[in-house]
Amino acid sequence: MVATDNFQKTAEAARFNLAAYLKERQKLCETALDLAIPVVYPEKIYEAMRYSLLAGGKRVRPILCLATCEMIGGTIEMAMPTACAVEMIHTMSLIHDDLPAMDNDDYRRGKLTNHKVYGEDIAILAGDGLLALAFEFVATQTPHNVPRDQVLQVIARLGRALGAAGLVGGQVVDLDSEGKSDISLETLNFIHNHKTAALLEACVVCGGILAGASAENIQKLTRYSQNIGLAFQIIDDILDITATQEQLGKTAGKDLTAEKVTYPSLWGIEESRSQAQQLVEAACTELASFGEKALPLQAIAHYIVSRNH
Repeated sequence: MVATDNFQKTAEAARFNLAAYLKERQKLCETALDLAIPVVYPEKIYEAMRYSLLAGGKRVRPILCLATCEMIGGTIEMAMPTACAVEMIHTMSLIHDDLPAMDNDDYRRGKLTNHKVYGEDIAILAGDGLLALAFEFVATQTPHNVPRDQVLQVIARLGRALGAAGLVGGQVVDLDSEGKSDISLETLNFIHNHKTAALLEACVVCGGILAGASAENIQKLTRYSQNIGLAFQIIDDILDITATQEQLGKTAGKDLTAEKVTYPSLWGIEESRSQAQQLVEAACTELASFGEKALPLQAIAHYIVSRNH
């Protein structure tokens, strides 16, 4: 019976063209993001915000938001403002992460980092501008057919995912852990459940909230997204060791240089891959009750562990 189930899942996945799906959704997201920030006076700040926001990337986070909303029964239009917002928040975190006071990186997505082009002062302000716009965008652009209490829940979720209870808290523990060789698996999980998985979780869960997901389905979405969030980070840690700068689009080997404890440093590369695969399989199981509607989210989960950049 298990073998038959696995065969059926494989057959379903084969029928779903993830590459075409991602290309189509990525194009929709790029168009929406481009329209979200027109260049007005003072031009410098809007140009700096657009420089990083439109610098490419796979747009996995906004696509996850759209896919979840559709799976629950909503529409792309309902979720697009929130999808744009999560990408604005993510971009802010990258701009600030690359600053000399943090990771001190010169390249991001194969291009010079924001502070290398505009200076540290404007880079900080560009991140701040994107963060403020993200919340404004959800509040003002979400269509009126979405109940306002659901919009309010989304804003609260995004705020929590970003703040000291989420991304910011994870970054603080990450910075405190640099150069220390005695970091436990528990601490490493705390860092990445907050620094990486929290925003991915918000992308998925907010997509569900906008479509009116039940409390039970919100729990399923939460477990799915937490699992893929951790898997995403494990693969990132592996790629930092195994990929080239050209593949990554940013400096390779940063974790070793910063003397960071990573999943491969605790488990080794093969065990790390195995753990990531187990997390993805557990994530996909959470969505089994949605049938074929879950294929995009399940395919994205498998894509996370198979990527090489």
